[in-house]
Amino acid sequence: GGEDALNTTIINFNNEKMQITWAARELFPKENVSFFYTFGEGKNKVWKPCTTYLLDQDYNSGCLFKTEGPTLTISIRNSNGSDELFSKNLKADFYIKPSPPENVTFFWKEDTVTVSCNKPERNAWCLRLELQYKSKFDKEWQSRTSKCCSIGEQGFDPRKCYSFRVRLRRLVPHCNVVTYSSDWAAETFWMNGTLLDSCDDDITPQSKTVIILSCSLAVLLMMLILLILLCKWQRVQMSVLPVIPDPKYPFADLFNDHNGNLQEWLDKNDHVVLQTKLEYEEPESITEAESQQEDGKNSDKQGPLEKIFTFSGAAENNDGKAAEIACLIPASNTTPPFAGFHIIMNDDMYVML
Repeated sequence: GGEDALNTTIINFNNEKMQITWAARELFPKENVSFFYTFGEGKNKVWKPCTTYLLDQDYNSGCLFKTEGPTLTISIRNSNGSDELFSKNLKADFYIKPSPPENVTFFWKEDTVTVSCNKPERNAWCLRLELQYKSKFDKEWQSRTSKCCSIGEQGFDPRKCYSFRVRLRRLVPHCNVVTYSSDWAAETFWMNGTLLDSCDDDITPQSKTVIILSCSLAVLLMMLILLILLCKWQRVQMSVLPVIPDPKYPFADLFNDHNGNLQEWLDKNDHVVLQTKLEYEEPESITEAESQQEDGKNSDKQGPLEKIFTFSGAAENNDGKAAEIACLIPASNTTPPFAGFHIIMNDDMYVML
C-alpha cells in the first residue's frame, strides 16, 4: 500500500510511529541516499534527518521515526543531503495500521459466542472487528466482520473444538487510503464455552475412560480368541501328529541303571518278568478250572457243549520243550474222564490240550 511512482510504502503504526520504505536498488542503484522529514506546515517546516535507517544490502531503503502530527512531508536526497531526489506531502492519518485488539473476551451462550475487545480511545468508528474461526474438521477459516468492538456468531457445535482469532481493520476510503489491518491477536481454542490449550486436548475424561475400557475389552477378547485357537490347534496337532511316548519313563531303570544296555536289563529283570507272568496266569488258570467244573455239572441238563481246556504243558515237561496244542476229535459218544468227572462227547465236540 501507499505506492507511488517511486514505489514508496508508508505505514503509520497506530498513529505512534511512521515507517517509510523505498526500492533502493531499483531507484538509486549507484548511490546511497539520505532521508529527511517534517510534520510542520508553511514557514514552520523544520527538516529532521532520519536517525533509524532500514537497510537493504548495506543501502538505505527506509526510515523509522515517531509520528508527531497529521501532516507529513518527506524528502529523499543524495548521500550528503545537498540535492533533493524525491519529495511528497501526505496525511499521516490516512496510513494508519491499528494495533492488535486488547483484552479480547469470549462469552458463550448455548450455540452463540460473542467476542469483544477494548475500544480504542481515538477514531474507534474507523475500525472494524474481524473474527475468524474454524473447527478441527475445517480446512479454511470462516470470517465475520462487525463494528468495533463486539461481534456475535451463532451455530457452533458444542461437540467440536474451535480455533478463534480476531483483528482490527481500518476503513477505506473514509479513514485510510490503503487497507491496513492489525496483526492477529493470540489464537485461542474453545469447546462448548471451555478454554483449551489446543484442539488436541478436546478429549474429555469420560471419553478417555471409554477409550481405556474399550482397549481393555479388546485385549481380553483377543486373549480369549488366542486361547481358543491354541486349544483347538493342540487337538488338531494331537489327531494329526499323535505324541510318541518316551520310552525312558516306562523303562526308567533301563536308562538310569543300565545306560540303555537292553541285554543287561533283560538278564537282570528276567526273573521279575517271569514272576509277574506267573502271577497273572495263576488266577486265570483257577478261573478256567472253576468254569470248567461248573460247565461239567450243567452238562447233563443243557446237553452236549463244547469244552475248552488249557494246560501249561511247559511247566510239566522234563525236557524243557514248549507246550503243544492239539485238537482231538474223539469218537462219537465217548466219555473221557477229567478230574474225577466223566464228560459225554459226541462228534461235534473237541478238547484243547
